[in-house]
Amino acid sequence: MKSYKRFFLLICFLLYVCVLFYLLFFSSYRQSVEGLLTYNIRPFQTILGYFSNFDGLSITDKFVGNVLAFVPFGFLLPFFIPRLGSFIRMVGCTIVFSFSVEIAQLIFRVGAFDVDDLLLNTFGGVIGFLLSKIFYKKNRG
Repeated sequence: MKSYKRFFLLICFLLYVCVLFYLLFFSSYRQSVEGLLTYNIRPFQTILGYFSNFDGLSITDKFVGNVLAFVPFGFLLPFFIPRLGSFIRMVGCTIVFSFSVEIAQLIFRVGAFDVDDLLLNTFGGVIGFLLSKIFYKKNRG
């Protein structure tokens, strides 16, 4: 990859990480958690709740938001760390990063740990990774 393209993608990735951390830790909709810390460790409990209480907005806000927030992660990271070019490694990296975010939100009391967020974030990273493979193949050919 040409150096100017790599530099541009690096700037995009750094801007993405800054925006992501702002949204996950500092934005106005993040409020400190008072009292007991809450968590969900039952897979699909929150996701199924989105669909059973569907009102049109909540699903876009949380469900789609979590997925879309991690698409750039899966798309951009393999360009900088070629070892993440395999599907399994990228999934593992996305899980570790997302898990770290969930734990940090719990520790700093700006959210609750939810295994479904971990699943949705990982799904977003996978979509981004698959898009990067398509993009790379089109630009190579």
